Amino acid sequence: MTTAASASPEPVGPVDSSRIPRYAGPATFARLPRLDEVGGRADVAVVGVPFDTGVSYRPGARFGGNAIREASRLLRPYNPAQDASPFALAQVADAGDIAANPFNINEAVETIEAAADDLLGTGARMMTLGGDHTIALPILRSVAKKHGPVALLHFDAHLDTWDTYFGAEYTHGTPFRRAVEEGILDTSALSHVGTRGPLYGKKDLDDDEKMGFGIVTSADVMRRGVDEVADQLRQRIGDRPLYISIDIDVLDPAHAPGTGTPEAGGLTSRELLEIVRGLSSCNLVSADVVEVAPAYDHAEITCVAASHTAYELTTIMSRQIAAARQG
Repeated sequence: MTTAASASPEPVGPVDSSRIPRYAGPATFARLPRLDEVGGRADVAVVGVPFDTGVSYRPGARFGGNAIREASRLLRPYNPAQDASPFALAQVADAGDIAANPFNINEAVETIEAAADDLLGTGARMMTLGGDHTIALPILRSVAKKHGPVALLHFDAHLDTWDTYFGAEYTHGTPFRRAVEEGILDTSALSHVGTRGPLYGKKDLDDDEKMGFGIVTSADVMRRGVDEVADQLRQRIGDRPLYISIDIDVLDPAHAPGTGTPEAGGLTSRELLEIVRGLSSCNLVSADVVEVAPAYDHAEITCVAASHTAYELTTIMSRQIAAARQG
């Protein structure tokens, strides 16, 4: 097994699958070293947040992070779509899980924010595996402390800009309203991608527009194609610090049955991956993939899609870190 040394000038990569079978050993993301095996510092820290107390329908996303890790055993170190070996360009490590109180949402949000502060304080970028979408808010708070208000691309079937469920201010349907209210998002560079399905009323869209969000629906992606959509998103984001948040239910249930609030008519996994790859020139400072609920997954379809999506996001961050070091 590959061993890590904090003094090593080269990044420590994943276990060699030609020597040790993929099904053997601990399931870190992409079989990468643990954070403690690289001296507690990484350029990109892959971290799980097993929290789903904020869901409004089917639970189970608390098991998503580890299920994504299991599915990621099949990832390989060279990414031909981006012509990069991300784990050789920068040190990527699995930082384990942030343990948050499952019985107290407000306390959990505070715990996640403090843990994100610690990770980002080391200089790492975060690739977070959820958990439900509630977790995006505390991570955005932490990212904004470092970068100021950030641009947001939100891939989701739903808006997640509602005000409350059952009087609770923190749920998986409210994170981006709270983020706008708190001033941690750059409201000139916000967009939903892949939205679809029924709403509570037209006011949902009116409120969303007032917050500054643009919308690219799943039907827009189908009609206009991934290249045009990616180009539009790049123009909207520009060179601003960018956070990408991906609810796996942006995919059609045929491609992601393992999620809590599925909606018909979604993106294919191919469309999602191609749009993400099309954002490789954006200044991606951190990202998440959330709402993977493996209890409803069939043959790991959802987990495989989520692991590949996280891999593409990690590749983008690794390439940008390497480019910055080269000047």
